Amino acid sequence: MHNLHFTIGEHHFFINTPSIKIKEFFSHNYLLQNPTNSTSDLSIYIEDGYGLPFIDYDVSVIKTHNEIIYKRADYLIKLDYSYNNAYLFIHDELALKHALMNLYSSYIVQQNWGLLIHSSCVINNGMAHIFSGHSGAGKSTVARLSSPRELLADEATIVKITSNDVVIFDSPFRSELNGKCFPSPYKLESIHLLNQSLSNSRERLTRGNSLLHLMDKVFYWTESSTETRKIFKLLHLLVKQVPVYNLYFQKNNTFWEMIS
Repeated sequence: MHNLHFTIGEHHFFINTPSIKIKEFFSHNYLLQNPTNSTSDLSIYIEDGYGLPFIDYDVSVIKTHNEIIYKRADYLIKLDYSYNNAYLFIHDELALKHALMNLYSSYIVQQNWGLLIHSSCVINNGMAHIFSGHSGAGKSTVARLSSPRELLADEATIVKITSNDVVIFDSPFRSELNGKCFPSPYKLESIHLLNQSLSNSRERLTRGNSLLHLMDKVFYWTESSTETRKIFKLLHLLVKQVPVYNLYFQKNNTFWEMIS
């Protein structure tokens, strides 16, 4: 068995797995830590060889008397209601990545801590800026064009939201671009909804429109009314503190002139 320790955001995780492939996945994609005497927030047992290759993103949610089950063709998550222990059964590395995103996004909503938002995030002058949009809008393109600015995310941004502040943590849930595993959070200064254009322009949205446009960018939704209320409350706090813009941009780095 292989035992691994790492942190995502402010949360400490313990992984137990019999698979050397899963161990290597974490070694390549996560900043592993030496064991400490502190208690892990979530312990996860992971086993491979489950199910079928990726078919689609649809995840069914089943609640029994003692656990929550998230099921997709290529992964299965069993999670106790206390969110202390989870069991992951995965088909391959893609399934493992998506299962971890599902698990973490549901975990931080349950903790009322924050949201995982489908977006890229870039550091500029010590502040974080989110870039989001529909599939193909240019999240990875903007991330590449933002070099040499550092990345906090290129696919899924970890957003901690309180009534006093909104900060971004380095995300291990990456698509293709690597980061530097920044240990400290960065204050979020702006959110941009991407629209490719022949010219650069930017318009600020009202809070109501901001919330509506961000709803489908959140990774975790559930049929639970309690969890849904938590997500809406977090989104309200987010748009109250951080301006949201429609960003129309050319496929070059000149859009940063409107942001910096």
